[in-house]
Amino acid sequence: MSPARRKNHQVAVLVLEGAKPLDVGIPAQVFSNRPSMPYEVRVCGAAPGLVTGGDGLSYHVAEGLDALERADTVFVPGYRTPAAADPPAVVVDALRAAHARGARLAAISTGAFALAATGLLDGKRATTHWHYTRALRERHPLVQVDENVLFVDEGGVLTSAGAASGIDLCLHLVRRDHGVGLSNHVARRLVAAPYRSGGQAQYVPRSVPEPLGDLFADTREWALEHLAEQLTLEALARNARVSARTFSRRFVQDTGYTPMQWVLRARVDLARELLERSDLSVEQIAHRVGLGTAANLRLHFHRILGTSPTEYRHTFSSGPGGDA
Repeated sequence: MSPARRKNHQVAVLVLEGAKPLDVGIPAQVFSNRPSMPYEVRVCGAAPGLVTGGDGLSYHVAEGLDALERADTVFVPGYRTPAAADPPAVVVDALRAAHARGARLAAISTGAFALAATGLLDGKRATTHWHYTRALRERHPLVQVDENVLFVDEGGVLTSAGAASGIDLCLHLVRRDHGVGLSNHVARRLVAAPYRSGGQAQYVPRSVPEPLGDLFADTREWALEHLAEQLTLEALARNARVSARTFSRRFVQDTGYTPMQWVLRARVDLARELLERSDLSVEQIAHRVGLGTAANLRLHFHRILGTSPTEYRHTFSSGPGGDA
């Protein structure tokens, strides 16, 4: 059989209750049924008929779970309240059966919760939208949740971060299946970046974690006003009027970070703001946030956010030299 006559790769998009419209649309659009694409897309649900979605929308799907029996790839779009309960047992069983016969399973955003419910992510890396990484980790402790990436490819099971990261995942699969040429063609059609640098950490509003309580709130506020200065554990403890040992222990309990880890992330957050809203050089910003040199800022920026200050500014800047 000639290559032109080969059977197209079958993609099933499984719409669950509360499905988010953008998450549903991304794989349907990327792998759309058109002559240039060696894919065929079917949208299905737990049963044929009306599926109540999120954001006030509903979906009418023509097929039920039998579509998974013919699929080469099954996408599970994100859905509302994923941590409240697992999908119905019949859905979980159908996903397991599809994987057992060789289909690859891919989740967009909170669709990762459905894949985790199958047990197929146990012992594997996975990601989801940054807002739900803690909930995924708590609900499925055997899953190695990586909150700093746009997507994770574990071979037969793949997960992505927030909705737009679903585009990154889909383009990755096109590259994997058919190479860079077709992937770039799809990216141009979508007016999307063929490959985005960095991870989803750069899209989280703050690197500094929200404290669980008000312990040392005044000291944290004081530290944020003195980031350009040399902040040591002893200086922070002195401001809080407790010993360094007590301050360190109780600070970790309240924030999940050591005091100096928290200070470093606060400095990176301030650097992010300056990159977005000013035309200061990276060297000037490094000095202003207390990281000393541009090299030091680049090192910590990449470690925490998975991208460089220059790339971050290019993506988010609204300053004089920005792309806003």
